[in-house]
Amino acid sequence: MSGAAYETLLVEERDDRVVVTLHRPEARNAISGLMIRELHAVCDLLERDPKLLLLAGHGAVFAGGADIGELLRRGRDEALQGINSRLFERVRRLPLPTVAAVDGWALGGGAELSYACDIRIAGPDAVFGNPEPGLGILAGAGACWRLPELVGESVAKQVLLAGRNLDARAALAAGLVIDVVPAEKLLEEAHALLDRMARSSAPALRLTKLVVDAPGVHPLADDLAQAVLFEGQDKKDRMTRFLEKKEKGRSRI
Repeated sequence: MSGAAYETLLVEERDDRVVVTLHRPEARNAISGLMIRELHAVCDLLERDPKLLLLAGHGAVFAGGADIGELLRRGRDEALQGINSRLFERVRRLPLPTVAAVDGWALGGGAELSYACDIRIAGPDAVFGNPEPGLGILAGAGACWRLPELVGESVAKQVLLAGRNLDARAALAAGLVIDVVPAEKLLEEAHALLDRMARSSAPALRLTKLVVDAPGVHPLADDLAQAVLFEGQDKKDRMTRFLEKKEKGRSRI
C-alpha cells in the first residue's frame, strides 16, 4: 500500500524509521475498521523491512477511542474475530521498538493502541482512559492484561473498573510514559528517543525485545538470544570500536 493509498493515516518512511500519524480529524482520530486495515498494511511493511516505528495522532488528540458507530454494529462473531486485539498484538510484536507520542485524549481503543507500543512519551495534555464499561463492554483489545503489566494491578483497576483517567502527570508517576514534554516539542523529543535507539545494534534491539516479551522462558531465552548476538559481526565491530576508542583515550593521558 503506497502512502497515497492511505485514507486514515499519514505515513512517512525514513531510512531507519516509519512515522505514522492517525488522521481522522473529523472523528478525533477514532479507530475505524479502515484504520485497522491500514495499520495492518503498515505492519506488513515493518515485518518485511524492520524499522523503528513512531506512532502519533493528528492535531491535539492521539485517538479518542474506537469508532462507536462501528462497535454498535458488531456482535459476537466480530468480537471473536478480535478485530482490534489482533492488530494491537501485531503492533506489540513488531521486530524493532515502537514509540507512541501521545498528546490529548488516548481513550478506549486509542489507549490500548498506545499500550501496545514499547514506549510512550506524553505531551502535557495527554489523558489515558478506558471508559468501555460505561458503554456496556470491556476494554477487550489488551488493556485488561497489558495495563496491569505496565502500571500494576491497583492503578490498572482504578482505570478499568473505577473509570479513572490518567493525565500526563499521573501517567508519568505510574511509569506508563517515559517523559512529559511541552506539546510543541513532543515529536522532536520522540524522534530524539528513536535516534538514541537507532544508534544501537538493530539485531541486539530485536533480540532484546523478543526476550523481554517472552515471560516464563528465562533464562533460556536470554542465553539463546545472547548466543546469536555473540556470534554476529555487528557485536565484534562495535566492541572493537569501543576498545579502540578507549585505548586512544588512554594514550592521550
